[in-house]
Amino acid sequence: MTSLRCFALAFSLTLLAGCGQDNTRPTPPAPVASPTPAPQPVKVRIGLALGGGAAKGFAHIGVIKMLEANGFKPEVVSGTSAGSVVGALYASGMDAFQMQQHAVALDEASIRDLSLFSGGVLKGQALQDYVNRTIGQRPFDRMKKPFAAVATQLATGQRTIFVRGNVGQAVRASCSIPGVFEPVKIGDALYVDGGLVSPVPVDAARQLGADFVIAVDISTRVTGKTPDSMLGVVNQTITIMGQKLGEQELSRADIVIRPRVNDIGPADFEQRARAIVEGEKAALAMLPQLRAKYAQARQAKQAALARRAPPPQPKKPPCEDKGFLGGLFGRDEQADCEPRR
Repeated sequence: MTSLRCFALAFSLTLLAGCGQDNTRPTPPAPVASPTPAPQPVKVRIGLALGGGAAKGFAHIGVIKMLEANGFKPEVVSGTSAGSVVGALYASGMDAFQMQQHAVALDEASIRDLSLFSGGVLKGQALQDYVNRTIGQRPFDRMKKPFAAVATQLATGQRTIFVRGNVGQAVRASCSIPGVFEPVKIGDALYVDGGLVSPVPVDAARQLGADFVIAVDISTRVTGKTPDSMLGVVNQTITIMGQKLGEQELSRADIVIRPRVNDIGPADFEQRARAIVEGEKAALAMLPQLRAKYAQARQAKQAALARRAPPPQPKKPPCEDKGFLGGLFGRDEQADCEPRR
């Protein structure tokens, strides 16, 4: 009996001691922010804007060949006039070597259909059929890369960027040089050469979602010589107007590549091999500048994404085991720590 009383007394004293002591849990350490993982390289979407220039347009193939060979693969393509022809082939899934094969095999007569009393020497239907046949009759929404062809609405002079419907027809409209091709009717409007309003379609490439635009300018440049005939004066005036218009849009490109094809005439198809080589040389010469500007664009995009990202949440320390008495008398600290699993 005495032993039982002693045990009860000891147990009571233990409970009283537990109730009297401070059960405050030690202050958990301050939350520590999770280490920030190393940022992954961001993807910069490259756009290719191919300008007009008739037979000089073969230079675009050489440019694309060197871009791809050095790791720059455009994801969106826009084209004006001759640039729309090359752009359509490229956006359909061909690489530069496949396009070169088509260029070498191209019979000029297969895209020339004479037209009388219709507003142009050539009708343009043969060009439309050639493009559609070469790209496998794909409409815009089935192209391998987003593609835009730029033309000019004849009645209003408004720039029109075609991104839906018949690709060959849009390319035909983009190539319809006034006086050479008859205007193309699409819907209720007539369209002519896109070079009248957008010689190198940088803005169209931006609208397709390009972060970084590589523009290829093959337009005729003024020679510095004074024309000695009325026709020469007219041609020089048109060249000056197109050059000034093109400079405005080219200023919005990240890189401008200018193959040296100024002496190739608009119908000099026999110069196609030389034009391709000049495109290769011009692209190679711009590679150091291209790499530097592309790296800057990637860094700028990385910084912009970092500014928009939410700050990392501090990591809570693990909750300590309270034990039996701590569970009865301790405070709830679940908000200050991470429950153990």
